Amino acid sequence: MCVKFTDLHCKEVICVNDGRRLGFIADARIELPEGKVVAIIVPGRPRLFGLFGCREDYVIPWSCIRRMGPDIVLVDIRPEECRVPRARLGFSL
Repeated sequence: MCVKFTDLHCKEVICVNDGRRLGFIADARIELPEGKVVAIIVPGRPRLFGLFGCREDYVIPWSCIRRMGPDIVLVDIRPEECRVPRARLGFSL
């Protein structure tokens, strides 16, 4: 299956375990030099209209994606286990 990142960027992520809407895909983690997508990143929801920053981001492994539709992505995860603080999302070389 071949998908452009711009197509992924517009999709909403929904957890199949509890039906929770996690948000929209904002980024992807790619393994270099193979160019393999290892995870998708969904930003956390803003706290009090964004004045107090955002909650932790969801980093969802590619293997947890169950279905991709035209406008949503269904994932089989426990959202609490995929939360990562924003400071830890940096690159590791």
